[in-house]
Amino acid sequence: MKRTTVALMIAALGVAATGSASATPGPRSLQRHADALLAQGAPGVLVEVDTRRGDIHVRSGYGDTDRRTPVPWNARFRIGSYTKTFVATTVLQLVGEGKLSLEDTVERWLPGMVAGSGHDGSKITVRQLLQHTSGLHDYVPLMPQLFKEVDFLRTRFDTVTPRQLVALSLSVPPDFAPGERWSYSNTGYVLAGMIIERVTGRSWQREVDRRIVKSLRLGGTSLPGTEAAIPGPHANGYERFPEKGLEADPEDPRWGEPIDVTALNPSWGGAAGEMISTTEDANRFLQALMRGEVLRPAQLAELRRTVPAPGFAKVWPGARYGLGVIFIPNACGGHWSHGGDIMGFMTRNGVTTDGARSVVVSINTDSMVPEPGAPPHGGDPTFDLVEHALCDVR
Repeated sequence: MKRTTVALMIAALGVAATGSASATPGPRSLQRHADALLAQGAPGVLVEVDTRRGDIHVRSGYGDTDRRTPVPWNARFRIGSYTKTFVATTVLQLVGEGKLSLEDTVERWLPGMVAGSGHDGSKITVRQLLQHTSGLHDYVPLMPQLFKEVDFLRTRFDTVTPRQLVALSLSVPPDFAPGERWSYSNTGYVLAGMIIERVTGRSWQREVDRRIVKSLRLGGTSLPGTEAAIPGPHANGYERFPEKGLEADPEDPRWGEPIDVTALNPSWGGAAGEMISTTEDANRFLQALMRGEVLRPAQLAELRRTVPAPGFAKVWPGARYGLGVIFIPNACGGHWSHGGDIMGFMTRNGVTTDGARSVVVSINTDSMVPEPGAPPHGGDPTFDLVEHALCDVR
């Protein structure tokens, strides 16, 4: 659904608001939060807050640092792991239709796929794939070409298949027995995408597109597969690589200079992180999901059944993981979220449990290096902005 930006345009602040003029105090305070992200290393920032009283849009910095032009208001951007919310929702729709169960095993749908090196697909359930309790090792740290500039530039347009990604994970023993504990693993979502294809006879991309993107009329959202370009208006995505890649000293990573990584083949992200969207579309999906417009009540309840997520709790104290969503405590009771990081783009978001208010933040880098003297942010530089948008902006 397209929205028309109305009269309030505060050009010096980069603010636009849609709806009631009573919302106008919000944009100025939201703008301050967006501006603060520049000191944390953001080249450019785009924010949209959607409420029942109207929508607020702010932006800061540059979408193109050479030309010193702003991020387009209608920019498309890579959403990284926010893709997981779309994939989990698609699986839950299939569950609601009786086509599979969350307690089905990987072996039932992908016989022989997860085996060897201590792996047993007959002991891993679909729920555990979506919940990050499968024990499958995350394949991303096993791809060193993603973490060093010279290797990334050499391989950025290579295609990686889902089977290759799963094989990488299976090349090492599982992290723990299925269901024993929680650990974030992109591997589970690659397998979930493969299960969608086995159940429906169509790729996970086609199912997500048919069931969610087209159903909700998300006109700026796409599933690129192996396509390297971002269609339509967009900011340039920038990346700074630590000179020693994965072996970089966290205390002294020695970051390289920013390079333009806008064009890349996102197949290595697959069902765990390949999608492209806009702030408008991303908000629309969050609100529709929480309002019960996408899932039946039983499946929405399953989506929101959470387990402790200790890996995330270091950044968001008290964080818990559901099925493709994270519950994060905040000053007004908590919100649901699933951010995403991929070369060149960082996405953060949040939505209230009733779906009445949501926020999406897009930053055109996922390697933010704070300026000297920048205030510490405690792990997530956008947390204060998201909390303010959901709890304070009226």
